[in-house]
Amino acid sequence: MVELYTILHYAFVFYGYALIVYIFMSWFPGARESSFGQMLTKICEPYLEQFRKFIPPIGMIDISPIVGILVLHLARAGLLQFFQMFLF
Repeated sequence: MVELYTILHYAFVFYGYALIVYIFMSWFPGARESSFGQMLTKICEPYLEQFRKFIPPIGMIDISPIVGILVLHLARAGLLQFFQMFLF
């Protein structure tokens, strides 16, 4: 059970970093068209698309990734807290 906790923790951390890198790639022209950018698009876009349905851009700024990272952080904290109750 401790191994599952560790795997989930690192999966959430890795996905959070992947989202941040994906967001920063939008600042560089052509970065998302690279093979690494296309891989991150396949990983991150389905998650971010759920937030874009409900949160419209404000001017030219898309705040849905910020909300997505916040929700991911809250889900990680809640899920890992749930596991900690049963492990420790």
